[in-house]
Amino acid sequence: MCSYCGCADFEVVGRFMAEHEHIINHLSALRSSLDDEPRRRAAAHELAAHLTPHVVAEEAGLFTVMARDEVFTDHIARLCGEHHELDELLAAVAGGDVALFPRFEDALRDHIDREDNGLFPAAAIHLGGPEWDEVAALTPTAAGAHR
Repeated sequence: MCSYCGCADFEVVGRFMAEHEHIINHLSALRSSLDDEPRRRAAAHELAAHLTPHVVAEEAGLFTVMARDEVFTDHIARLCGEHHELDELLAAVAGGDVALFPRFEDALRDHIDREDNGLFPAAAIHLGGPEWDEVAALTPTAAGAHR
């Protein structure tokens, strides 16, 4: 989590960073259940229950507003592509392809790092008050998100 620029002081960014921590914390349950199908499926379902609404909220609000600026359009598109890749990897792990777990974990951690230490600080610098109001208005409350 970024702790140097103050971006976490923006309510939506602080929320997304807290959700990132919560999502990462669910990795251990999935890792420890890889050899037990019912536990693995339950752990993957629980992780997805936090990851999916988080992704929807990011893409609906912050990503939508930032992607309007051509400076960020390609970067936002890559992050959205990573969201889809993470969904596919998690589904494959849940379905029994446990050899993909390290790839899923690395991809998730790298993705979160790019958001926490790249996109979010850039948003703090780039967006003004009206844009933050729009981000807040467009960002749904994430059902199942850590509070």
